[in-house]
Amino acid sequence: MFKKLIIATLAVSAGAFAPSPFAARTSTSLFFEYGKYDEKEWSNEAKKDVYDSWDPNQPRSTTNFNPFETFQGNSPDASGIYPGENRYKDPIRPDINFQQMMAERAEAEERAANPKPGDVPGAPGCKN
Repeated sequence: MFKKLIIATLAVSAGAFAPSPFAARTSTSLFFEYGKYDEKEWSNEAKKDVYDSWDPNQPRSTTNFNPFETFQGNSPDASGIYPGENRYKDPIRPDINFQQMMAERAEAEERAANPKPGDVPGAPGCKN
């Protein structure tokens, strides 16, 4: 009798470790859309393309952000994510020389003097 009780207990407890045929499996992965230039060269031309399509009045996302905006002294990657944030990827940067840097600086000064309509601190499309 004691043998039968032990065998029955083992048979019942083994079922606790078997997968349930009635349980539905759900995926734990979440969909995340990276920016247009993810895994591509993050050049000044690419940044200007993203800036041209940026709408400061729409919520900020990986496809709607100001690539020239800084946050705590850092520039975003090609998806608008800053260093230290989840999913940040170090962008692929092109070679550059001093002459190109000076041309980009003049463009940056022009952008700062003439911001897009709605580009104000606290706007939905701004980090700051």
